[in-house]
Amino acid sequence: MRRAAVSIPSNIVEGCARESQADYLRFLNIAFGSLRELRYQLSLSKRLGFFHNQDFSLIEPKIIETEKVLNGLIKALSDT
Repeated sequence: MRRAAVSIPSNIVEGCARESQADYLRFLNIAFGSLRELRYQLSLSKRLGFFHNQDFSLIEPKIIETEKVLNGLIKALSDT
């Protein structure tokens, strides 16, 4: 989970440093994949009893919001 969580902003930053928009989009999509991976791992951890419902309910909305923002950025850059 830590690896996936660190991978998200790392790929965004790395993509931003690339020369082309196509490379940036590729790294944003990798970041989005890591975000979905993190969401799954959190869900699995909850089902296995490693997370309390209260803790999960604090984290899940942040992941959903991040997915929306990152997906919006990917769509905006894809349309240009």
